[in-house]
Amino acid sequence: MVDSLGYRKKFGVIAPSTNTSVQPEFDRMSPVGVTNHFSRITIPDDPVHSDEDFLKLIDNIRAAIMQSIDSVMTCSPDHLVMGMSAETFWDGLDGSVQLQKRVEERAGVKVTMGSDACQAALAKYGDIKRIGVVTPYMPVGDKQVVKFFSDCGYEVVHLKGLQCQSPMLIAHVSEKELRDSINEVNDSSVEAIVQVGTNLAMARVAGIAEFWLDKPVIAINTATYWYALRQNGIEDKVQGWGSLLSQH
Repeated sequence: MVDSLGYRKKFGVIAPSTNTSVQPEFDRMSPVGVTNHFSRITIPDDPVHSDEDFLKLIDNIRAAIMQSIDSVMTCSPDHLVMGMSAETFWDGLDGSVQLQKRVEERAGVKVTMGSDACQAALAKYGDIKRIGVVTPYMPVGDKQVVKFFSDCGYEVVHLKGLQCQSPMLIAHVSEKELRDSINEVNDSSVEAIVQVGTNLAMARVAGIAEFWLDKPVIAINTATYWYALRQNGIEDKVQGWGSLLSQH
Protein backbone atom coordinates (compact mmCIF):
# COMPACT_ATOMS: atom_id res chain seq x y z
CA MET A 1 0.00 0.00 0.00
CA VAL A 2 1.18 3.53 -0.77
CA ASP A 3 -0.12 6.99 0.04
CA SER A 4 -3.18 7.65 -2.14
CA LEU A 5 -2.08 11.16 -3.17
CA GLY A 6 1.70 10.92 -2.77
CA TYR A 7 1.95 7.57 -4.52
CA ARG A 8 5.22 8.54 -6.23
CA LYS A 9 6.90 10.42 -3.38
CA LYS A 10 6.01 12.11 -0.12
CA PHE A 11 8.29 15.01 0.70
CA GLY A 12 8.58 16.28 4.24
CA VAL A 13 9.47 19.98 4.17
CA ILE A 14 10.73 22.11 7.04
CA ALA A 15 10.49 25.90 6.85
CA PRO A 16 10.44 28.79 9.32
CA SER A 17 7.01 29.60 10.71
CA THR A 18 7.41 33.13 9.31
CA ASN A 19 7.85 31.86 5.74
CA THR A 20 4.85 32.29 3.42
CA SER A 21 6.57 31.81 0.04
CA VAL A 22 8.21 28.40 -0.06
CA GLN A 23 5.06 26.34 0.56
CA PRO A 24 2.92 27.84 -2.23
CA GLU A 25 5.84 27.79 -4.67
CA PHE A 26 6.69 24.16 -3.93
CA ASP A 27 3.05 23.12 -4.21
CA ARG A 28 2.71 24.78 -7.62
CA MET A 29 5.82 22.96 -8.88
CA SER A 30 4.68 19.56 -7.66
CA PRO A 31 4.05 16.89 -10.32
CA VAL A 32 1.04 14.57 -10.01
CA GLY A 33 1.71 11.90 -7.42
CA VAL A 34 4.25 13.96 -5.46
CA THR A 35 3.03 15.63 -2.27
CA ASN A 36 4.63 18.12 0.13
CA HIS A 37 4.05 17.97 3.88
CA PHE A 38 5.20 21.00 5.83
CA SER A 39 6.51 21.33 9.35
CA ARG A 40 7.15 24.77 10.80
CA ILE A 41 10.38 25.78 12.48
CA THR A 42 8.71 27.93 15.12
CA ILE A 43 10.47 31.29 15.46
CA PRO A 44 9.32 34.78 16.46
CA ASP A 45 9.01 37.51 13.85
CA ASP A 46 11.57 39.66 15.60
CA PRO A 47 12.83 42.86 13.92
CA VAL A 48 16.09 42.52 12.00
CA HIS A 49 17.95 45.81 11.73
CA SER A 50 21.57 44.72 12.17
CA ASP A 51 24.02 41.85 11.93
CA GLU A 52 23.41 41.12 15.61
CA ASP A 53 19.67 40.82 15.00
CA PHE A 54 20.32 38.50 12.07
CA LEU A 55 22.55 36.26 14.17
CA LYS A 56 19.76 36.06 16.76
CA LEU A 57 17.41 34.94 13.98
CA ILE A 58 19.83 32.18 13.02
CA ASP A 59 20.05 31.10 16.67
CA ASN A 60 16.24 30.95 16.86
CA ILE A 61 16.15 28.69 13.80
CA ARG A 62 18.86 26.42 15.18
CA ALA A 63 17.02 26.06 18.47
CA ALA A 64 13.84 24.81 16.80
CA ILE A 65 15.00 22.95 13.71
CA MET A 66 15.29 19.45 15.16
CA GLN A 67 11.83 19.58 16.71
CA SER A 68 10.38 20.50 13.32
CA ILE A 69 12.12 17.48 11.79
CA ASP A 70 10.68 15.19 14.46
CA SER A 71 7.22 16.58 13.79
CA VAL A 72 7.19 16.07 10.03
CA MET A 73 8.71 12.59 10.25
CA THR A 74 5.53 11.34 11.94
CA CYS A 75 3.87 11.27 8.48
CA SER A 76 6.67 8.98 7.22
CA PRO A 77 7.89 11.04 4.27
CA ASP A 78 10.24 9.38 1.79
CA HIS A 79 12.58 12.37 1.68
CA LEU A 80 13.18 15.59 3.60
CA VAL A 81 13.49 19.01 1.94
CA MET A 82 14.86 22.04 3.76
CA GLY A 83 12.65 24.98 2.85
CA MET A 84 15.03 27.43 4.52
CA SER A 85 18.41 28.48 3.24
CA ALA A 86 20.58 30.71 5.45
CA GLU A 87 21.64 27.87 7.72
CA THR A 88 22.52 25.65 4.74
CA PHE A 89 25.17 28.17 3.60
CA TRP A 90 26.57 28.87 7.07
CA ASP A 91 30.30 28.17 7.55
CA GLY A 92 30.75 27.49 3.85
CA LEU A 93 30.93 24.11 2.19
CA ASP A 94 32.18 22.32 5.30
CA GLY A 95 29.33 23.73 7.36
CA SER A 96 26.83 22.60 4.73
CA VAL A 97 28.22 19.05 4.76
CA GLN A 98 28.04 18.89 8.56
CA LEU A 99 24.48 20.23 8.64
CA GLN A 100 23.34 17.66 6.10
CA LYS A 101 24.87 14.89 8.19
CA ARG A 102 23.12 16.08 11.37
CA VAL A 103 19.74 16.46 9.67
CA GLU A 104 19.89 13.08 7.95
CA GLU A 105 20.87 11.37 11.21
CA ARG A 106 17.89 12.98 12.95
CA ALA A 107 15.38 12.30 10.16
CA GLY A 108 16.52 8.86 9.08
CA VAL A 109 15.98 9.79 5.42
CA LYS A 110 17.98 11.67 2.81
CA VAL A 111 17.69 15.46 2.73
CA THR A 112 17.78 18.11 0.00
CA MET A 113 19.31 21.45 1.01
CA GLY A 114 19.27 24.76 -0.84
CA SER A 115 23.05 25.14 -0.82
CA ASP A 116 23.61 21.80 -2.53
CA ALA A 117 20.72 22.44 -4.89
CA CYS A 118 22.18 25.74 -6.11
CA GLN A 119 25.50 24.08 -6.78
CA ALA A 120 23.84 21.22 -8.67
CA ALA A 121 21.69 23.65 -10.65
CA LEU A 122 24.65 25.77 -11.74
CA ALA A 123 26.45 22.63 -12.92
CA LYS A 124 23.60 21.94 -15.35
CA TYR A 125 24.53 25.06 -17.32
CA GLY A 126 28.14 24.18 -18.10
CA ASP A 127 31.36 25.65 -16.76
CA ILE A 128 29.93 28.66 -14.93
CA LYS A 129 32.34 30.46 -12.62
CA ARG A 130 31.13 34.07 -12.22
CA ILE A 131 27.76 34.70 -10.60
CA GLY A 132 25.58 37.49 -9.27
CA VAL A 133 23.67 36.83 -6.04
CA VAL A 134 20.48 38.29 -4.53
CA THR A 135 19.70 37.73 -0.84
CA PRO A 136 17.24 39.08 1.76
CA TYR A 137 19.98 39.03 4.41
CA MET A 138 22.08 41.39 6.46
CA PRO A 139 25.82 41.61 5.61
CA VAL A 140 26.76 38.89 8.11
CA GLY A 141 24.50 36.47 6.23
CA ASP A 142 25.75 37.63 2.85
CA LYS A 143 29.32 36.81 3.89
CA GLN A 144 28.30 33.23 4.59
CA VAL A 145 26.71 32.90 1.16
CA VAL A 146 29.83 34.28 -0.53
CA LYS A 147 32.00 31.88 1.47
CA PHE A 148 29.93 28.89 0.39
CA PHE A 149 30.05 29.75 -3.29
CA SER A 150 33.75 30.59 -3.07
CA ASP A 151 34.41 27.23 -1.44
CA CYS A 152 32.61 25.63 -4.38
CA GLY A 153 34.77 27.43 -6.93
CA TYR A 154 32.50 30.32 -7.90
CA GLU A 155 33.32 34.02 -7.90
CA VAL A 156 30.52 36.23 -6.61
CA VAL A 157 30.95 39.24 -8.88
CA HIS A 158 28.02 41.24 -7.51
CA LEU A 159 25.76 40.73 -4.50
CA LYS A 160 22.57 42.53 -3.53
CA GLY A 161 21.52 42.08 0.10
CA LEU A 162 18.00 43.42 0.57
CA GLN A 163 18.40 43.64 4.37
CA CYS A 164 14.76 42.75 5.04
CA GLN A 165 13.57 44.08 8.39
CA SER A 166 12.06 40.88 9.78
CA PRO A 167 11.85 37.25 8.67
CA MET A 168 8.16 37.59 7.82
CA LEU A 169 8.73 40.81 5.85
CA ILE A 170 11.03 39.00 3.41
CA ALA A 171 7.86 37.79 1.69
CA HIS A 172 6.72 41.40 1.20
CA VAL A 173 9.49 42.15 -1.31
CA SER A 174 7.64 42.84 -4.56
CA GLU A 175 8.30 41.30 -7.95
CA LYS A 176 9.36 44.75 -9.15
CA GLU A 177 11.99 44.97 -6.39
CA LEU A 178 13.19 41.49 -7.27
CA ARG A 179 13.42 42.44 -10.93
CA ASP A 180 15.45 45.52 -10.06
CA SER A 181 17.76 43.44 -7.86
CA ILE A 182 18.40 40.99 -10.68
CA ASN A 183 19.33 43.86 -12.96
CA GLU A 184 21.59 45.34 -10.27
CA VAL A 185 23.72 42.19 -9.97
CA ASN A 186 23.85 41.54 -13.70
CA ASP A 187 26.47 42.64 -16.19
CA SER A 188 28.25 41.11 -19.16
CA SER A 189 30.78 39.31 -16.95
CA VAL A 190 28.10 37.53 -14.91
CA GLU A 191 27.36 34.07 -16.26
CA ALA A 192 24.42 33.25 -13.99
CA ILE A 193 22.36 34.84 -11.24
CA VAL A 194 21.40 33.02 -8.05
CA GLN A 195 18.81 34.11 -5.48
CA VAL A 196 18.87 32.71 -1.95
CA GLY A 197 16.42 33.13 0.92
CA THR A 198 13.36 30.89 0.57
CA ASN A 199 10.86 33.53 1.71
CA LEU A 200 11.61 35.71 -1.32
CA ALA A 201 8.91 34.81 -3.85
CA MET A 202 11.34 34.79 -6.76
CA ALA A 203 10.56 31.61 -8.69
CA ARG A 204 8.26 33.17 -11.27
CA VAL A 205 10.39 36.31 -11.68
CA ALA A 206 13.54 34.25 -12.19
CA GLY A 207 11.94 32.27 -14.99
CA ILE A 208 10.88 35.45 -16.74
CA ALA A 209 14.23 37.15 -16.19
CA GLU A 210 16.36 34.43 -17.74
CA PHE A 211 14.30 34.64 -20.91
CA TRP A 212 15.19 38.33 -21.30
CA LEU A 213 18.76 38.14 -20.01
CA ASP A 214 19.58 34.97 -21.95
CA LYS A 215 21.42 33.44 -19.00
CA PRO A 216 20.44 31.22 -16.07
CA VAL A 217 18.58 32.94 -13.23
CA ILE A 218 18.22 30.42 -10.43
CA ALA A 219 15.68 30.94 -7.65
CA ILE A 220 16.50 28.84 -4.61
CA ASN A 221 12.99 27.43 -4.24
CA THR A 222 13.03 26.27 -7.85
CA ALA A 223 16.52 24.80 -7.48
CA THR A 224 15.67 23.04 -4.22
CA TYR A 225 12.47 21.47 -5.47
CA TRP A 226 14.07 20.50 -8.79
CA TYR A 227 16.94 18.84 -6.95
CA ALA A 228 14.61 16.98 -4.60
CA LEU A 229 12.69 15.60 -7.56
CA ARG A 230 15.81 14.55 -9.47
CA GLN A 231 17.42 13.01 -6.38
CA ASN A 232 14.35 10.80 -6.14
CA GLY A 233 14.33 9.72 -9.77
CA ILE A 234 11.45 11.98 -10.81
CA GLU A 235 12.35 13.49 -14.17
CA ASP A 236 9.08 15.31 -14.94
CA LYS A 237 9.57 18.61 -16.74
CA VAL A 238 7.48 21.34 -15.10
CA GLN A 239 6.68 24.47 -17.11
CA GLY A 240 6.40 28.05 -15.89
CA TRP A 241 9.40 28.25 -13.52
CA GLY A 242 12.31 28.69 -15.88
CA SER A 243 14.67 26.42 -17.74
CA LEU A 244 15.89 24.38 -14.76
CA LEU A 245 12.57 22.64 -14.15
CA SER A 246 11.41 22.68 -17.77
CA GLN A 247 14.60 21.45 -19.46
CA HIS A 248 16.94 19.74 -16.97
